Amino acid sequence: MTTTRPWSCDTFLVAGDRTPDGVTLFGKNSDRPAGETQPLRHHAARRGSGPVQLAYLEIPDVEHTHAHLGASPWWCWGHEIGVNEQGVAIGNEALFTRPLADAVSAHRDGRPQQPGILGMELLRLGLERAATAEQALEVMTSLLEEYGQWGTGVGGQPPEEGAYDNAYVIADASGGWVLETAGRHWAARRVDSGTCSLSNQPTIRADADRTSAGLLAAAVDAGWWSAAAGPELDFARAVTDPRTPLQASVVRLQRSRQLLAEGPVDPRRAMGVLRDHYEGTFLDGPFFTAALPDLLTLCMHEHPAGFTWGNTASSLVCTLPDQDDLATAWWAAGTPCTGVYVPVWVAAGRVPTGMDRGGSRTGPVRPPESAQPDRFDRSSYWWRFLHLLEVAKDGELAWRFTERQPVIRAAFDRLEEQWLEQAPGIRRRALSLRDHDDRAAVLADFSQRCADEAVEVLERLLAGFDADPATIAERWAV
Repeated sequence: MTTTRPWSCDTFLVAGDRTPDGVTLFGKNSDRPAGETQPLRHHAARRGSGPVQLAYLEIPDVEHTHAHLGASPWWCWGHEIGVNEQGVAIGNEALFTRPLADAVSAHRDGRPQQPGILGMELLRLGLERAATAEQALEVMTSLLEEYGQWGTGVGGQPPEEGAYDNAYVIADASGGWVLETAGRHWAARRVDSGTCSLSNQPTIRADADRTSAGLLAAAVDAGWWSAAAGPELDFARAVTDPRTPLQASVVRLQRSRQLLAEGPVDPRRAMGVLRDHYEGTFLDGPFFTAALPDLLTLCMHEHPAGFTWGNTASSLVCTLPDQDDLATAWWAAGTPCTGVYVPVWVAAGRVPTGMDRGGSRTGPVRPPESAQPDRFDRSSYWWRFLHLLEVAKDGELAWRFTERQPVIRAAFDRLEEQWLEQAPGIRRRALSLRDHDDRAAVLADFSQRCADEAVEVLERLLAGFDADPATIAERWAV
C-alpha cells in the first residue's frame, strides 16, 4: 500500500439558516488509498452483552446502541462517515499535531506508545451511543480522555506511518459541533448558523466553546504556548505541528468555504461541492485533467507521482430534519465525479444489494497493520464503481478522462435529478405508515430500485467505452 501520509478528506456542515428548507445538511468526502474498499453497511441497534473489541483495545459496551449507517475501510470496525437513526451524522479528518509528532518520534526511538482508540472507532462509538450531536460530543471526548488515540488508521502500515489525530464535524437538526483533538486534549466549537468546513488542519482558534480540562496549562508546560501570549489559548496555533506543511489542506479548505458561501445550499449543491476540482477558477482542471491532479482537490484522485493521498473512496450528503422525521443519506461509492448519490435510510434496515460488500478480504483486521490489500469482486457495488473510474481514466495517465467523465456525469445527473424529486415523497409515504416493517419496506425498495438503476447505467457506460474487464483485474486481481 501507499506510504503517503493521510493528507486528505473534507467535511462540512450547513445550518438550517443557509438551506432552502431550513434543514441541516452534512457532507463529507472520505479520501483513502486507491483500491481500499469502503462499503456502506447498516448496523442494527444492539443490547450490550460484553466488551467491544476495537483494533487495539477492549472497552465496555453500553446498555443500548442506536442503529446507524456507516461507510468504513473494509478492514476497520470504525467508520469514516455515518448517520444514526436519531439523525446524528459524523465525519472525521486526519490532523497532524505536536502531540502526534512527539508520539511518532518516541515510537521510532524504541519507546512504544500506549495503544488507544482509532479516530474512526471514536466516530462509530459516537453514532452508537448518542441521540444528539451534543451527546456525541460528550461521548467522544470522554472516551478520548480515558483511552487516548494511538494506532494506525491506514491498513497495512505501522503506527509511526499511519497514525494521526482527528477532527470531526458532528451534526444534527439543530446544527452541530466541530471537535478537534490533539492526543488526549481537545477543543470544540458550536455551529448554530451559517456553514463550517474542515480539512486536515485545526480551525479552532481562541473561539472554543468547550475544551478539555487543563488544556492551557498543558500547552504551556509542553512548550506549545507561551504564557506571555496571554490566557486566551489559540488552539490551532498551539497544537499544529510546525514541521507538517498545510498546503495540502489549506487550498481545499478555502475552496469548500468559498463554494458553500455562494448562496443557499441544497443537496444538489452539496453534491457539487464534493465533486469539485477547482472548475471555473484560475486553477481550472487542474491544468491537465482532474484525474491527474496538479493539486489536491475536494474530489480526490490518485497521482502516479504519489503526492496525493489516493482517491475519494466514498461520499455522503445527509439531510438532518427533526427527530420526528427521517434523515436521508445520499451515498456515492468512489469518486463522486464519476459516481452517483443513491438515497438510503437507516430506517430501511438494510442497504441495497452489494453496497455492504467489500472485495476478497473480510474484516475487521486486528491489528490493522497486518491488513493486506483488498481485491476486486464484481458482486461488490463499490468495486464496480472503481472499475468505472479506471475505465474513464483509460490508464494511469488518464488519457481519456476529459472526454469520458462528462458522458458519465450526464448519465448519472439524470438519475440524481429524478431521485431528488422522488425521495421526499417516498419519505413522507414511509412516515405515514405505523408499522415499522412496512415503513422499512417502502424505503428499502426505493433505495434498491435506485441502486439497480445506477448499476444498469454503469454497465451501459462500460459497454459504450468498450471496456476491457482486465482494466480492473490487472491492477487489483483476485
